[in-house]
Amino acid sequence: MKATYIDYSDTASFSNTLLAYLSNDEQLRPFYGERPDLNGFRAQIDRRQDFEHRKLLVSQLQQQYGEKLEQSPRVAANVSMLGERNTFTVTTGHQLNIFTGPLYFIFKIVTAIRLAKDLKAAFPEYNFVPVYWMATEDHDFAEINHTRVFGKKISWDVPAVSGTGRMSTESIADAVKQYCNTFGLSPNAERLKAIVEQAYLQGLSLADATRSMVNELFNQQGLVIIDADREAFKHVFIPCIQQDILGEKSVKAIANASKKLEDLGFQTQVHARDINFFYLTDEFRERIVRLDDGRFEVLHQDIYFTEEELRAEIEKHPERFSPNVVMRPLYQEIILPNLAYIGGGAEVVYWLQLKSNFNQYDVPFPILVPRNSAMITDDGITGKIFRLDLTFKSIFKSADALKNEYVRRHTKHRLNLRDEWMELNSIFGKIKLRTHKIDPSLSASTEAVKARLKKAINSLEKKLLKADKHNYEDALIQIERVKDKLFPNGGLQERSENFASLYVKHGESLIDELEKHFNPLDFKFTILY
Repeated sequence: MKATYIDYSDTASFSNTLLAYLSNDEQLRPFYGERPDLNGFRAQIDRRQDFEHRKLLVSQLQQQYGEKLEQSPRVAANVSMLGERNTFTVTTGHQLNIFTGPLYFIFKIVTAIRLAKDLKAAFPEYNFVPVYWMATEDHDFAEINHTRVFGKKISWDVPAVSGTGRMSTESIADAVKQYCNTFGLSPNAERLKAIVEQAYLQGLSLADATRSMVNELFNQQGLVIIDADREAFKHVFIPCIQQDILGEKSVKAIANASKKLEDLGFQTQVHARDINFFYLTDEFRERIVRLDDGRFEVLHQDIYFTEEELRAEIEKHPERFSPNVVMRPLYQEIILPNLAYIGGGAEVVYWLQLKSNFNQYDVPFPILVPRNSAMITDDGITGKIFRLDLTFKSIFKSADALKNEYVRRHTKHRLNLRDEWMELNSIFGKIKLRTHKIDPSLSASTEAVKARLKKAINSLEKKLLKADKHNYEDALIQIERVKDKLFPNGGLQERSENFASLYVKHGESLIDELEKHFNPLDFKFTILY
C-alpha cells in the first residue's frame, strides 16, 4: 500500500475540541498532563517508575490467558516484562463489539502497537507494551451487538445480561454464519472464518471470545489483552470505590472541570454523578444511589444497604462494584504502569474532563493520544479520483460541492453572472442617487429592489449550473459512486465498515500495512491506497 496524509482539520469530521488539543491550544492546557510528544513521554516515564502492582498484574494476566499464553510467545514475553521496573504500557480500550465492530476498533489497537514500537526506538533502555483494555463491564449491549460488512448489517439479537463481558456466546451461531458467509472463497476468507469460529462457537463468554479473536489477529505484534473485571484488581481499587460512593468525592471535581471547559467554548462528553459506580452481578449491572434517609439503593433490584453495610460489602466483594465512564479511566491507571491512553476524538474530549479528579486521588494522568484515523481504498477508486480531477483532500467535501466544482472546471460556458451583476450594481447606484434627490426615504426601497434582484440572479446562476450538469452526467455519477464507496452512509468509512472486507483482500498483511503507515505522534489523517 501507499499512503498520503492530510490534516484532521481538512476532513471536517472531527470536533473543534479535538482540533484545539492537537494544535496545542493554551486554553486547554490545565485539562491534561504531558503533551503527546517525545519530551512528554520522557517526563511520563519518570513519573511512572514507582508503579506498585506489577506482580498482581502479571499473575492476573497469566491466569486470564491460560494455555493461550504458551501459544503466543511475543505476548508471553510482554506479559513477563510487565514485572520489570523499566517496562510500561500504552493502552487503548473499547467495548466488546462482535467480530470487532467498525474499522476504528482495529485502528486503535494498531496505533497502540506502532506507538509502543516508536517509543522503544526513542528510549531503548525501556520496554513498552501495547495493551487492549476490554470494556467487559459495560452493559450497553445495543451498541455492540451488530456490525456491517460488505454493506450488510449482521446482528446478534438476544436479551442483554449484566456486563456484556459476562454474556455467553452460545446463541451467536446464526450471526457467525451470516458474517462468515459474506467472505466468499479464498485462503484469506478461510483463515478469517477459522479465527471467528474458534472465538465465537466454543460457548465462551463474550469477553473470552473477544480475547480469542483479537489475540489471533494481533498476537504476532505482542498485544496484551486485559479484562479488569476481576476481584484481585478491584481489591486495589477499594479506597477509590469507597471515597466515590460514600464520600461522593468525584462529582464536584469533574463537574467543575466540565463547566470550565464549557465556559471556554469547548464541548463536553460525559456527566459525573454523585455516585459513579454500578452494582454488578452475573444477572445485572445497576446504578447505586443514595436515598434521603441515608441508605443506598441498587436501582430496580430491591437491594438496600446502610452506610456500614455498604462499606463492608465493598471490603468483602469489591468485584461487585463496577466503575462508570468517569471512574473507569482512574481504575485503568491504578492497575497498569501506563504512559498513554489512545482513544477516539470523543474519548480524548471526555478524558479532558477528568484530570482534576485524577489529581485529588493522586493518580498520574496519562498522555492523551488520539488514535490514528484512516481511509483505505483501492486502485479502482484511486484511479477514478484522479480521472475526475479530484484529490484525496477534496473528496472530503460534500458530493454536491464536488459536482458543482467539476462542472465549473469543465464547462464550455460561463455560468456565473458576476460581470452582469457588476453592471446592474452600477445602474442601481445611479438609481439610488436619483431617488435620493427626489425623496431620501426612497433609498430603502431601492435597496430592497436591489436585494430581490440579487437573489434572482443567484437563483438563475444555480439554474444555469443545474442545466449544464446534464452535459457531464457520467462524470457526476462517478463522483457519487466514489463518495458512496469511501463514505458509506455519508460518514467516515472507519466508523461503520468492519475490517473483514479488507482482511479478505489483504490477509495478514493488512495489519502490517497499517502499522507501517500509521504515525501516532504526527496527528494526520491517513489515506491508504
